[in-house]
Amino acid sequence: MSAERQEPMTLEKREEREIKVSVQGLCKNFGSLEVLKDVNFNIKKGEFVCVVGPTGCGKTTFLNLLTKLIEPTEGKILIDGVPADPKTHNISFVFQEPSSFSWLTVEKNISFAMEMKNYSRDRIKKNTETIIKMMGLEEFRSAYPSEISVSTEQKVVIGRSFALEPDILLMDEPYAQMDIKTRYYLEDEVIRMWKELGTTVIFITHNIEEAVYLAERVLILSQKPATVKEEVLVTLPHPRDVSSSEFIKIRKYITDKIKWW
Repeated sequence: MSAERQEPMTLEKREEREIKVSVQGLCKNFGSLEVLKDVNFNIKKGEFVCVVGPTGCGKTTFLNLLTKLIEPTEGKILIDGVPADPKTHNISFVFQEPSSFSWLTVEKNISFAMEMKNYSRDRIKKNTETIIKMMGLEEFRSAYPSEISVSTEQKVVIGRSFALEPDILLMDEPYAQMDIKTRYYLEDEVIRMWKELGTTVIFITHNIEEAVYLAERVLILSQKPATVKEEVLVTLPHPRDVSSSEFIKIRKYITDKIKWW
């Protein structure tokens, strides 16, 4: 697995990276309901991007388009310059609710998706051991989901996604059901994994503080029909101090952008 580290991103550093995802003129209608309208942005390779916006503005619709669960009305999404397609690209998804397999141990849960994609035995073993070590799951490797806490189970799900070495890791409000202490703990875990493995992450959240805590860049969507209202670069080093004046300034700025249209 890659060990590329991600330093805090300046504008200059971001421009040096290759484009991983390119969204061009994306529109999505459901009958007469216009959900996305002329959405355009690029995501760089290895970038951690959070997408925020008003409730119901179309954040999850975008992820569904990216994974081809639904087709766009107009426009396109490219990964590495070609149309996004789960059959071509290795796209992994982490949902709000823990989605481990109850009949498999922690170790088997992490290796399951790699086995389904016919990774080599050596690669499966190597990636599984890397994830177990990085996520601090050694003592739980033989446990079943019913025998571990919800936060540990979500660590398994996140680890399973990273183990695939995905082209893109999509995370749709994965901590929405967690208490604040558990959420911060898991946010730190995913940042650590991202820094170690260099994965491109698109993280959907309604929590602005979470977005500022995690992201290198925050995309602010408008009210429906949604388009990208603004992009905010966050160059604060990780781990971030939520009480610092700069953090509070960025959080307030994004909050005001969502409150006032």
